[in-house]
Amino acid sequence: MASKTIESHRAGAEVCHGDAECRKKSIELLGELGLPRNLFPLVDIQEFGYNKTTGFMWLVQKKSTTYTFEKIKRKVSYATEVSAFVGPRSIKKLSGVKTRELLLWLTVSEMFFADATTKELTFKTPTGISDSDHWLYIIIMGGQTYTKS
Repeated sequence: MASKTIESHRAGAEVCHGDAECRKKSIELLGELGLPRNLFPLVDIQEFGYNKTTGFMWLVQKKSTTYTFEKIKRKVSYATEVSAFVGPRSIKKLSGVKTRELLLWLTVSEMFFADATTKELTFKTPTGISDSDHWLYIIIMGGQTYTKS
């Protein structure tokens, strides 16, 4: 069952179903927005939706997933529903994503690039704690070259 937030943005949204199609569409969208394409390495995606008018996107997977970005030894947990408002080089009001920092799981609520020329990706929690890292961007991008939009 999709959340109320997803349902409220479903009207007028492009929605697709099935893992292969959803993965393809989500990667295309992230790339178009200048965001890391493998930011959401979800498993068994059932639904992807994007409402271009509101900038709201969502992904629904069969069960929650924990993924480790091996090169930086960073664990990230993805809930069954991941949603956010996306725009050029930014993600706001992100829900369904947490990262492990020392012994704590921190909710990630926002990701953005400070300006149009930097490759430094900033992650922010709802409490205002943030972390910016140039290398994190390169590792998440998986060696993809940066193109200025």
